[in-house]
Amino acid sequence: MIYAQLFLAFFIPNIVGYGGGPAIIPLIEAEVVGRYGWMSAQEFAEVLGLGNALPSPIATKMAGYVGYEVAGVGGAIVAVLATVVPTLLLMLGALGLLYRHRDSPRVKRMSQWVRPVIAIMMAGLVVSFFSEALAGAGLVHSLLIAAAAAIALLHFKAHPALVVAGALVYGGLLLG
Repeated sequence: MIYAQLFLAFFIPNIVGYGGGPAIIPLIEAEVVGRYGWMSAQEFAEVLGLGNALPSPIATKMAGYVGYEVAGVGGAIVAVLATVVPTLLLMLGALGLLYRHRDSPRVKRMSQWVRPVIAIMMAGLVVSFFSEALAGAGLVHSLLIAAAAAIALLHFKAHPALVVAGALVYGGLLLG
């Protein structure tokens, strides 16, 4: 039964999600934290932060980690396959159709209608993570880390992995 739950927990977000890993993270969080209760919101945020510091797509890293934590190696395999295989099959099937109609105004409008939904989902994730940060680190540390991250990313064009690593070091030294 746990394998079926793992499969659905990662299959559904990856099928209905549009826009890549960052866009489906809120959907995965809803399944893993909200529906099945395999992790707390704090644990999910920590795993996501660590996963973002590592190379490769975030959705497969999250699936592998959560699957392993819930049901060992078999769970990791089921969760990663639920993440990758349906999307791969759908992409291969739709690629020819979309390529043929890539200049169609309807296809372009369809993509534009989805973007606001993704933006709202990402904003919700930001609010959720910031609330967790406030509860854990407090207002001053949360704002300091947020400001330093914004400056590093926007002004200095630092790689996101370095920014995450810097926040981990800050948290380990000053908040531990």
